[in-house]
Amino acid sequence: MADLLGSILSSMQKPPSLGDQETRRRAREQAARLKKLQEQDKQQKVEFRKRMEKEVSDFIQDSGQIKKKFQPMNKIERSILHDVVEVAGLTSFSFGEDDDCRYVMIFKKEFAPSDEELDSYRHGEEWDPQKAEEKRKLKELAQRQEEEAAQQGPVVVSPTSDYKDKYSHLIGKGAAKDAAHVLQANKTYGCGEATVGAGKGRGVEYWMGRGGKAKAQGG
Repeated sequence: MADLLGSILSSMQKPPSLGDQETRRRAREQAARLKKLQEQDKQQKVEFRKRMEKEVSDFIQDSGQIKKKFQPMNKIERSILHDVVEVAGLTSFSFGEDDDCRYVMIFKKEFAPSDEELDSYRHGEEWDPQKAEEKRKLKELAQRQEEEAAQQGPVVVSPTSDYKDKYSHLIGKGAAKDAAHVLQANKTYGCGEATVGAGKGRGVEYWMGRGGKAKAQGG
């Protein structure tokens, strides 16, 4: 009998100590605080959504507005706003590099932004349609000029003077013509002078030095 009573008493849960009671009390308080914070966060999100729905509705009803820029928001707020905009049938984009500085812009679908306008916002610039049109025209002009240059082929540089006419009084027209041909060939291969024999009778030597002066010498 005594053994049976002892086993029953030993199997019963011992009353918690003072330390265990304090731990449980703190755990209950922490859980209560967490629940309260969650409820507050949920309520703040609900209120924020209602405020965004009101602003988006006012934007839709204002015929003078085609786009609207909001103040920077955190990631959760931007997500809520994007959802409100999608439900309303509008278009929205987020811009800004740092997460704390990112903001949302919304557009009416009939005035959806072009790629150029979006690039401007992504670079932190204000959209100016007039400047964008000027930039587009300059780009088209440069492209046309490149296409025309490609169709014309490489540019051929011609000498500014005709050597056979310039020095024909010194060496004769025939020799000058031959000298011009040889000079042109030498220039092509990086040489600096040309020598031509005069044929009948008296020989004439023609050469072009580095200084660009032509000389004729009887042979």
